[in-house]
Amino acid sequence: MRTAAAVLSFVLAITILPVRPATAAVSASPLPGGKTSYVVSQGHLKAASRQNWVRLGSYRFAANGTVSAALYLWWQRHPKARQRTGTVPDPSCTTKAGGAASRPRACEVLTAGGFTGGPSEKRTGTYTVAGDVLTIRWKIAQTWTEQWYVRRSPDGRLARLDLKRSTLATHGYAYGSNAALGTRRAMSSVKAFRGSLRQDLTSWASGKLVNSADQPFGHSAFRACTGTTSCLTYLQPSSRGACQKSGGCPKYGGGTRPNISSIQYYLTMISKSDRRDTLWHWCTCLAMERREFCYTGNSHVKPLMQIIDDRGAFRGWVGAEASFSTGSRATDMLAVLRVSDFR
Repeated sequence: MRTAAAVLSFVLAITILPVRPATAAVSASPLPGGKTSYVVSQGHLKAASRQNWVRLGSYRFAANGTVSAALYLWWQRHPKARQRTGTVPDPSCTTKAGGAASRPRACEVLTAGGFTGGPSEKRTGTYTVAGDVLTIRWKIAQTWTEQWYVRRSPDGRLARLDLKRSTLATHGYAYGSNAALGTRRAMSSVKAFRGSLRQDLTSWASGKLVNSADQPFGHSAFRACTGTTSCLTYLQPSSRGACQKSGGCPKYGGGTRPNISSIQYYLTMISKSDRRDTLWHWCTCLAMERREFCYTGNSHVKPLMQIIDDRGAFRGWVGAEASFSTGSRATDMLAVLRVSDFR
């Protein structure tokens, strides 16, 4: 399935080894952007590789110059199957009829493997801030340093990190505030957000990298579910670049007699106690080609972490796509992305 171009709209074998014991005291350092807690998405995405990876999680900075990370890792070397979330949107925001409906199908939402549990990777390091550049040195047995440009939002309630360089990653986004990482907003607040959310994304699929910038993300177009309040849904009626006859839908896709190029979207909370959400989407025609109601093939699973500012307000997400193919690694779909009003 091609990456959906919707109006909603990394070749390193690395092993995290034991932390080395600290040999010296860490000196005080200014917090990056004056913020303690960041949600982070980064990845190693190279066109010729079949061992790309993406990471999603959080960094916590302390005034004594130390930093800790808690991250989820999805790596082509160890592909993970899609995972059920346990959430099935209720009839107020879905349909069981299929066909030319105005609501998405009533299907259990899927996410990337492991995302419903705890972070698979934790590490610590030290950091310094010089001017507008943050440098992190992770305390692991291999060399891993990162540099990020630090930007503050005009209202001062949010800070953004833009990846400058990294020993291992090629792409990355991060957003921080002084809100606790346990602070999140309900889906009702996401839908009601009055700002303009726009998406930047670098994706890998079929040995190609695609950069997509400044895409509108139409959160207000999603339908709130009356019963399943942890979920929002949207049926995009048609698409120009995805769900086409030449894109895996020879019988039902765009350009055929049925000409069905709609996309099923589901945006779901993963945890009430942290920032985890997930976005799941797939072309209706792909399910029809397989004579399925809920698509079981290579759908797009995009784990997300909410961006929350100093006042506890929702400001978007950082995210990653970790859609491992049920076939070969050549047809995996990986991405690093951000959706925010501060870009």
